[in-house]
Amino acid sequence: MRKVYAILFFCCLTFPVWAQYQTRVLHPNVHTLRMRYAEEDAVLQRPYLILDNSGVVDGSDPQNALDISFDEFSHDARMYSYTVLHLNYDWTPSDLSSYEYLNGYTTADIIDYMQSLNTQQIYTNYRFTFPNEDMQLTKSGNYVLIIYEDGDVNNAVAHVCFSVVEPLAGISVEVRGNTDTEYNGRYQQLDIDVQTANLDVRNPQDIKLVVRQNNRSDNQVVVAKPTFVEPNRLRYQNQSALIFEGGNEFRHFDTYSTYYAGYHVNRIRYAQGEYHAVLELDEVRGTMGRGAGREGLPYLTEQDANGQWVVNCEKSDDVNTEADYMWVHFCLPVSEPIMNGYVFIGGDVFDNQYSAVNKMEYDAEQKCYYLYAYLKQGGYDYMYYVVRANGVTTLPLEGSHWQTQNEYTLDVYYRPFGGRYDQLVGRKVL
Repeated sequence: MRKVYAILFFCCLTFPVWAQYQTRVLHPNVHTLRMRYAEEDAVLQRPYLILDNSGVVDGSDPQNALDISFDEFSHDARMYSYTVLHLNYDWTPSDLSSYEYLNGYTTADIIDYMQSLNTQQIYTNYRFTFPNEDMQLTKSGNYVLIIYEDGDVNNAVAHVCFSVVEPLAGISVEVRGNTDTEYNGRYQQLDIDVQTANLDVRNPQDIKLVVRQNNRSDNQVVVAKPTFVEPNRLRYQNQSALIFEGGNEFRHFDTYSTYYAGYHVNRIRYAQGEYHAVLELDEVRGTMGRGAGREGLPYLTEQDANGQWVVNCEKSDDVNTEADYMWVHFCLPVSEPIMNGYVFIGGDVFDNQYSAVNKMEYDAEQKCYYLYAYLKQGGYDYMYYVVRANGVTTLPLEGSHWQTQNEYTLDVYYRPFGGRYDQLVGRKVL
């Protein structure tokens, strides 16, 4: 019998939730929420929009528009709508009224949907492009699309967060393993310069620098005070807040086929009307159970997508409606459970959050952590995280290395004296 997983995180963890709004699914029948560029041939990346000299993001350029899609587990035609809110740098609602950041209507209906075809799991795929002819954006900053059902905005089924960048500030950054705490060990430190010649910065604290690693919010930092203030430049150097665990390269698997075992898949089986993809046993790469020296496995270079994923299936004309769903079986052999934390599988597939959906259980008889996740066919990156009361770490199960090729996103927000919202005036992804 299919398990029904709760969305809410029931564990009593005390580390702070930094953002009010995050990309997430809010209804148990909604799955595979995706945000991509509207351009069909766009490469795998985390999209954002650009506010150019025209002062309006209208969606006419598919390279500067978002394609939002999700599946609902039925063939019933449901009435979904959406609205958009402008947010502060910390993803809380700003003081702007909709007419100040939006041209056109304040709400729109999702009218593009198609039923799944020849799949064991029936579903309807809904999608829309934003911005569009009905709704255009006029301000930079952070936003959330609230998708709701039956015309009731309080009946939200998903939140989709994104950003609009007004490129006024230049950003340069160096990532180094020689940190203020150790030399070429477990951590990475960022030194950052922000060029402000195109901004009237009278107080350095008008600028907030936000740094995120691999799209995670649990370890992101906000730096409000630069180390050095120079003409037209703010320098953030040797700041302890800009030291991150290097972590490790992401693990990955591919469930493109319902007949053949893809990469890191041990076998595919079909039982009681459902597909199961049993992954190969994973190996602890970190310090847990490594003996007195507690050294993890050495770092190995490996290509990954820094936690991203794609929908994919063989012999398909449209993966959106022809890819099926599978129970993916994760298993990480560990001789004893972690007593001072919980184990979660992280990555964009779980919106980089920690909830009942991706919390692993320990099997004392088999001596392993396990999880069954109901996922659409495709290729996925994932990582094992240990969540403790004081934060999230990769050290016990994945290890941490200064050489790891992480993706860092640096955002520069500007709110001058008297300003009513946080302009996003620069972004650099490396």
